[in-house]
Parts: sequence; C-alpha cells; structure tokens
Amino acid sequence: MKKKYRVKKAGEFQTIIEHRKFVSCPSFVLYVKARKEEHSRIGISVGKKLGNAVVRNKTKRQVRMMFQEIYDFDENFDGILIVRKKFLEQSYSDNKKDLESLIKKVKIKKYA
Repeated sequence: MKKKYRVKKAGEFQTIIEHRKFVSCPSFVLYVKARKEEHSRIGISVGKKLGNAVVRNKTKRQVRMMFQEIYDFDENFDGILIVRKKFLEQSYSDNKKDLESLIKKVKIKKYA
C-alpha cells in the first residue's frame, strides 16, 4: 500500500474516530469519514494488547497487504482500521473475508 493512501497524522486519526461512524466485526473496527483528498486513505491501528512490537508490525504488514489486494482507493471515505485480538486467532484468509465484508457494509450504509 503506497504511503499516499495512508492516514499518518495523529490529528487525522482523531478527527476520523471522533466522527463516530463505524462498522465492526470480531477482528476489526472500521471508522469512516468523508474523504478530503482526491483518493481515499486508510490508517491502521494495532494496540499494545495484541503483543510486542514484532507481532504488531507483522499484523500491520498483513493488513496492508489485504487492503492492497481487495480495496480500490477511489471510494468516497477515509478510514481508520482498528485490529482486535480475534485477528491473531484466525487465519489470513478468514481475516481477509472479514475485511471484505466490513468494506461492503460501509459501501452499503454509506456512512461517509
């Protein structure tokens, strides 16, 4: 996932989360807000409860790959994806299916 498609600043994370529009599943929570730039962006947050830095970085790499495979960045929203503990218990393919269903929910409900 290219850097231009990522939400990086803490202030941007806060504004999207404070918008309080979200969808969730056992592995993820996805907060959304209408996009500001010409393309949508995604921020990934993995809490310290999931494990040490090695585990958290591996999780973020996997989630970025999932987004790269299933997400086209011409949607009308920016998002913050929070990874839950259930992510570590499931396989890569199950997590990818959960993420796909989450993105479909956002498109259907038009939260942004």
